[in-house]
Amino acid sequence: MTSIGTDLRRVVRGRVLAPGDDAFETARLPWNRAIDQQVRAVVEIEDAADAAAVIRYAKLHGVGVTAQAGGHGASSHLDGTILVRTGRLRGIDVRPEQRIAQVEAGVQWGDLLLATGKHGLTGLPGSSPVVSVTGYTLGGGMSWFGRRYGLAANAVRAFDVVDADGARAHVTAESDPDLFWALRGGGGDFALVTSMEVDLHPAPVLYGGRLLWPADRAPQVLDAFREVTATAPDELTVWFTMLRFPPLPHVPEPLRGLAAVAIDTTYLGADDEARALLQRFETIPGTILDTRAPMALDALGGICAEPTQPVPGMQRGDLLVGLDDDVAADLLAAAGGIAPLAAVQVRHLGGALSRPTPGSGACGHLAEPYLLGLLGPVPTPEAAQAVRERQAEISRALMAHTTGRKPYTYLGGGEKTAAAFPRDVMSRLRDIKRRRDPAGVIRSNHPVLIS
Repeated sequence: MTSIGTDLRRVVRGRVLAPGDDAFETARLPWNRAIDQQVRAVVEIEDAADAAAVIRYAKLHGVGVTAQAGGHGASSHLDGTILVRTGRLRGIDVRPEQRIAQVEAGVQWGDLLLATGKHGLTGLPGSSPVVSVTGYTLGGGMSWFGRRYGLAANAVRAFDVVDADGARAHVTAESDPDLFWALRGGGGDFALVTSMEVDLHPAPVLYGGRLLWPADRAPQVLDAFREVTATAPDELTVWFTMLRFPPLPHVPEPLRGLAAVAIDTTYLGADDEARALLQRFETIPGTILDTRAPMALDALGGICAEPTQPVPGMQRGDLLVGLDDDVAADLLAAAGGIAPLAAVQVRHLGGALSRPTPGSGACGHLAEPYLLGLLGPVPTPEAAQAVRERQAEISRALMAHTTGRKPYTYLGGGEKTAAAFPRDVMSRLRDIKRRRDPAGVIRSNHPVLIS
């Protein structure tokens, strides 16, 4: 009887790794090292033909398939599947005259912004340059520029996919309305996406950076954050974050081991306009750091300086109904001394993120004006338990101010997909899944049929 590795090597050109192979134990790991995904094999596909071959094999043998470029949003739901790595699919075709980019499934945001920035254009990136454009977009995609242009999933014009039968297709609103709708924010449970065609937006000038104060300035910074975001134009994005920097050698002084509070911001416009809009923060004394300046698009990842190498972490997200005096007081009381978490963040949403648009995908829109994010490092099981309890404690303290819904990309490892969608959207997603993939060949991080 042949092994799964031997079988797959007969049908694909890309590298195949199975249990017992030297590199398998490393290859199976997702970006988020807190998730121990026990997959049956790893296939580093070379092209869409490889993807189709893997899915046909999996369907024939009753095995699930999951696709990851890196695995930032991995979950335990992927155990027992064949893991398709899309990282070798790195093609980018920018068509500036049409304001469109064709992006293969392994492309990271930093690479796409470097390509589009040369033309004064941008996609709708998040805070990390090493997250895959495709995975982020399938989950909705909450961008620095979302207040101006909406969720990234709604900027997709077309997908190239392999379906649950192993057939390749070009999916648009006209060719396959149901699948096109589901893929725009419903996750990767409906087809394996090999490339996307996305809209680009003008970004001839960009301003951004971070302001940092000692942690005891958090009440003043939060007050200013509330004032600035109450009247912010859609071109301005501002995030408030209470931080705990690790006491590690790679963290530069004077940040090493520091408890701090930060304002991270971008503005799609000139620096003098941005400084006027953000002037309220300059009235707060004790600034440790101010990196705000005109910037290139491909430098966006430096604002929050998130890790660019795999790490174990645990996040939780809750959508806030507002940020009035009561919410602010409860937040500061609950999150003061954030350990063992690394960050407690409030992102300003609103703008185009909050406006329903005709023809939007499953991601819809986010009516809530703020997003609470809780992130903790989990290098050990004991640390994971402590982080989980602290996240739950803060979330409970703010429960009266949240809606119970959360963005798809903020779902934690044990959370269900239904937490990310209204009931009618969830019902439609499940119906499409049952019709398109009754055998459950395609598996996403958060499968829609798990209740």
